[in-house]
Amino acid sequence: MQRSLTILYTSLLGICLGSSSSFPSNINIGGLFPTESHEYEVFRFALSHHQDIPKLVPQVDMVKMGNSFSMTYAFCSQFSKGVYAIIGLYDRKTVNMLMSFCGALHVCFVTPSFPIETANQFVIQLRPELQDALVGVIDHYGWTKFVYMYSSDSGLSVLQKVLDTAAERNWLVTSVNVETMTEASFLKVFQDLDKRKEGQIIIDCETERLTGILKKIVEQGKNAKSYHYILANLGFLDIDLTDLRKGGANITGFQLVNNSEPVVSRVVQQWLEFDNKDSKVPKSGLKYTGALTYDGVKVMSTAFQNLRKQRIDISRRGNAGECLANPPAPWGQGIDIQRALQQVRIDGLTGHIQFNEKGRRTNFTVSIMELAPSGPKKVGYWNEDEKYVTTASFMRGSNETYGLQNRTYIVTTILESPYVMLKKNHEQLVGNDKYEGYIVELAAEIAKHVGYQYKLKVVSDGKYGARDPETKMWNGMVGELVYGKADVAVAPLTITLVREEVIDFSKPFMSLGISIMIKKPTKSKPGVFSFLDPLAYEIWMCIVFAYIGVSVVLFLVSRFSPYEWHAEDYEEGGEPQTPTQASASNGVQQGQTQTQQNTNQQSQEQTNEFGIFNSLWFSLGAFMQQGCDISPRSLSGRIVGGVWWFFTLIIISSYTANLAAFLTVERMVSPIESAEDLAKQTEIAYGTLDAGSTKEFFRRSKIAVFEKMWSYMKAADPSVFVKTTDEGVMRVRKSKGKYAYLLESTMNEYIEQRKPCDTMKVGGNLDSKGYGIATPKGSPLRNPVNLAVLKLNEQGLLDKLKNKWWYDKGECGSGGGDSKDKTSALSLSNVAGVFYILIGGLGLAMLVALVEFCYKSRTESRRMKQSINDAMHCSTLTRMSGNGNGGENGRILTHDFPKTVQTLPCMSHTASMGLGASGM
Repeated sequence: MQRSLTILYTSLLGICLGSSSSFPSNINIGGLFPTESHEYEVFRFALSHHQDIPKLVPQVDMVKMGNSFSMTYAFCSQFSKGVYAIIGLYDRKTVNMLMSFCGALHVCFVTPSFPIETANQFVIQLRPELQDALVGVIDHYGWTKFVYMYSSDSGLSVLQKVLDTAAERNWLVTSVNVETMTEASFLKVFQDLDKRKEGQIIIDCETERLTGILKKIVEQGKNAKSYHYILANLGFLDIDLTDLRKGGANITGFQLVNNSEPVVSRVVQQWLEFDNKDSKVPKSGLKYTGALTYDGVKVMSTAFQNLRKQRIDISRRGNAGECLANPPAPWGQGIDIQRALQQVRIDGLTGHIQFNEKGRRTNFTVSIMELAPSGPKKVGYWNEDEKYVTTASFMRGSNETYGLQNRTYIVTTILESPYVMLKKNHEQLVGNDKYEGYIVELAAEIAKHVGYQYKLKVVSDGKYGARDPETKMWNGMVGELVYGKADVAVAPLTITLVREEVIDFSKPFMSLGISIMIKKPTKSKPGVFSFLDPLAYEIWMCIVFAYIGVSVVLFLVSRFSPYEWHAEDYEEGGEPQTPTQASASNGVQQGQTQTQQNTNQQSQEQTNEFGIFNSLWFSLGAFMQQGCDISPRSLSGRIVGGVWWFFTLIIISSYTANLAAFLTVERMVSPIESAEDLAKQTEIAYGTLDAGSTKEFFRRSKIAVFEKMWSYMKAADPSVFVKTTDEGVMRVRKSKGKYAYLLESTMNEYIEQRKPCDTMKVGGNLDSKGYGIATPKGSPLRNPVNLAVLKLNEQGLLDKLKNKWWYDKGECGSGGGDSKDKTSALSLSNVAGVFYILIGGLGLAMLVALVEFCYKSRTESRRMKQSINDAMHCSTLTRMSGNGNGGENGRILTHDFPKTVQTLPCMSHTASMGLGASGM
């Protein structure tokens, strides 16, 4: 009887106690989030979606990550407020402290942070462990050598798993801590990969740090098709992979949130609309860490609802206790909450949510993603039961040209005549129609052959592309390709080694070299005595000395040779006979008798025709190719005459051959003819385009002349470098010949053809290179564009385009400034010197004749004992009468008058009409 009463009393007491200890309608939960973090905003958003009883009431503290004191203070503050559980984030500096508090005080901590290896059952880890899935993907791709880049911020559990597996399977793994990696070490990693021709890289970092690493990869041009990256991160769709995609790199990653699920899509849309009505800035998408936070709130709400249904008393009465008490005073109901959280089985934004006895996610599925040309594609999934399963309908590399026709490519170029120019009415036009030029037509032809749509875009900074030595950043068109802002560069872009390391080039569509541009010097007009220019001054002097020397030698030879002497016969009462008359008289005399010879008294005199003046006259006549009435008789004299004639033949022929050019061509005297001329002087400054291949050529050259030129250009003040080609050309034109511009020969030739036609190219090309069409590393456009360039070259279209834009549209006449000097009709200024010599010679002859006349008249006046006036008058009348008998070759033949008649002092005018002038 007493036992029955005891049982009844116990039952009534249980009923009374159960009714009095009702489950709380409000559950205080703590929150530890960084200030203005994405996870905190999602936490607020999730609480607005979970208003069921019991209602979750937040007690949030904003903490500074990495600060253990701040985290400790916030945790103790929330524990003293009597929170039932805490949701929040940790990092590697605060994780151990939180684990200690949770284990000692039996407070559950629900976290979306990276999973850790711990035996603390009060930590509920929402994020799945990735190491098994990563090993499965590595097995799928068959990697045996790769680089593992990791950050210790997210723990080392994944790295440890990969290294353990590598030891079992003989993988060669190079681990690199990105936190201690410098710019130099980063470059060295990729240089080693390039040397080994390997490109497999795994990057294990949180999203923020991962974004920075990927940016560096793009800057270094390592987003090429030859590289394959696996991103050990569960938010593949949260990362901006646009620049990597443009480079053609192979990217594989993991995606935890399945955005294709209707429930997920609806929540994401609600998130975008949450607290964003008055905001002008669009809200970012829901990241995977935010989705984990959302699921964490849902897990807590479900767990407390289950506790309420089970009528488990979790109320906290009185003082919650001191978190820093020693020994610690754990909360008695913490075990019940921990069990309830671990027993939750729901489907959330991150898939199926289930925990094992250690509080870790289990029975989850992760999608495997790859980056296709059109964007991210799902190629498989991984779970604990099936491991890696391939579901790919997309196979990378199956067709490189697939989809070329289905998108518009950005073609970067640069405004440079005659390559790309704005049309005169460009303001009225749009798109590609605004431009004209060689490159514009070439881009259209290539697009037609490859079969894609394109849009021309002029590079924003107006540069071709060079790497900054300090920031290591690429500028210009090369930078736009490297950083994914353009798909192809069609421009006069020089193929160089440093550019080829970060982008791909097609075969050259134009060959060229560095040349020198100077201001065209003033044309030198032919002088009055320009007819002397065909022979140098030294030659003319040698000819004069040769003329005098030959005449003297001929005079001496004629004096010594007996064959140059002959007899002059004089009859009584007669004048001496000429050599011809002497010969005839000798022949007559040989037929006469000795008696006749004795009766005619003859006197003989030996004479020589080659006196000094006759020798000079003979040499002059031969040199002028006019001949002379006398010629040498002796062998020695004829040898002298023969070599002189040969000498004059060669000299006159050479002179005649060059005379036309020197009389008809206006020559330009250039102060510079080669790079050596530039290097050995300082009067004329010279420079190149800044941030271009020409400047890079001089900077890297090991040739002594170019090194000397680079030293000058680098140290010149003011700077000799120009920002644009137009600026360089204008500087040449305005410098009055004191500045030379070094640029590509094609541009030099084009500018020569443009008005005001005052520049010219001098010397040969300093090097040999080519222009090529550039694409990002691994771009699917590379091969089709390369084939298109080769086809256009074989068809002759490239030469046709160059002739059209260089010479057909030239403004300086055919051939331009680089053409040979052109001949033109002779003007009076060309031959004025000849007329001056003629007039001078005639005047000199008249003067000499007057002097001779006066001298002879004076001599006659003395001999005739007359006055000088009478003698001059008599001589004038005699010479002007016209009845004198002139002989040949300057000789005077006398009449057979008596000597007394011929020597009359003076005769009357009538009497003298019949007399010769021989007496004078």
